Amino acid sequence: MAAARDPGPRPGPAVDARGPARRRRRPRAESALSRSVRRWLRPPRTLRPTRAGWVFFALTIGVGLAALNTGNNLMYMVLSLLLAFLVLSGVLSESALRGLTVRRLLPAELVAEQEASVGIEVRNGQRRVPSFAVVVEDVIRVAGITRPAGRAFALRVEPGTAELRSYRFAPAARGPLAFVGFRVATRFPFGLFSKALWIDAAREALVFPALDPVRPARPQRGVMRRGEARAGPAGQSPESAGLRGYAPGDAHRRVHWRASLRRGALLVREQEQESTGEHVVRLRTAGVPAGAGFEAAVRRAASDVAVNLRSGLRVGLRTDERAFAPGDGASQRRRLLAYLAGVAAEAERDGGANAGSVYEASA
Repeated sequence: MAAARDPGPRPGPAVDARGPARRRRRPRAESALSRSVRRWLRPPRTLRPTRAGWVFFALTIGVGLAALNTGNNLMYMVLSLLLAFLVLSGVLSESALRGLTVRRLLPAELVAEQEASVGIEVRNGQRRVPSFAVVVEDVIRVAGITRPAGRAFALRVEPGTAELRSYRFAPAARGPLAFVGFRVATRFPFGLFSKALWIDAAREALVFPALDPVRPARPQRGVMRRGEARAGPAGQSPESAGLRGYAPGDAHRRVHWRASLRRGALLVREQEQESTGEHVVRLRTAGVPAGAGFEAAVRRAASDVAVNLRSGLRVGLRTDERAFAPGDGASQRRRLLAYLAGVAAEAERDGGANAGSVYEASA
């Protein structure tokens, strides 16, 4: 009996070592294959009855059964009208979706927990037939799960023209965000069915960390003479080299309001000899566990960077992996916030940090 229950020789260590490696590689191949198969087998249209459509179906079946039981010609005529109604609904809904193309217009910046306006351009490529009652649903993928980011509605899109719509979207967390595509649907003309098509429009956007209202640093002020090296905090020179368009991160005090009113757009003064205070943000990444504490430190660092750049300071950033020299302007803001959007904690590295001093700032 003991020999019958013996499962046999167990696999050696070499087989066990190779087994997990094969199990790690297989899901990637299967996921890519399954995605390609689903894309190939995806129907060009999907049709889903609405509540009114189910009622219409029940009415049609009831009239059909009554016509078969009674043999009344009038009942057959009513049944034929109902069936023709269904055919007409399918033809008109197909004409509303045919030739549609959708384009996504992302804002210059996406900030976590902050609403932004995402533009949706719906273009009707048909020559003669307009599109009616078009609903565009923008789909994103978060942690491997697809979900809608927002919807836009276009009542009528003339042939050969485009309609611009938008929806409000607030990303939940910092980091890369994958936009997958669009689900375009319509209930035209009778609201009995919701016919939809899928449009692939993959695009990846970077979401900056959430920004909190914090107080900027208070630098000393002064004027730097020509040819003098920068040494410590100073102020801004009154000499202006011209005007340029406003960009996110520019100090509000640089806005030339009179010229902006004449031009109809915000214009900012370019300073020829400019010297501002410097503010360095320190974020520890080595020896820090990932979690709510580290995310709060990243959020605090990003808020400090944004508010001090807006106040006109030259802001730098230092982590255990990289250091950014102090700078100002919109390019410096994008550079620092983009790095903070993807920065990660390294609990395995011993950088001499502790959980209580993840974030520091010095002026």
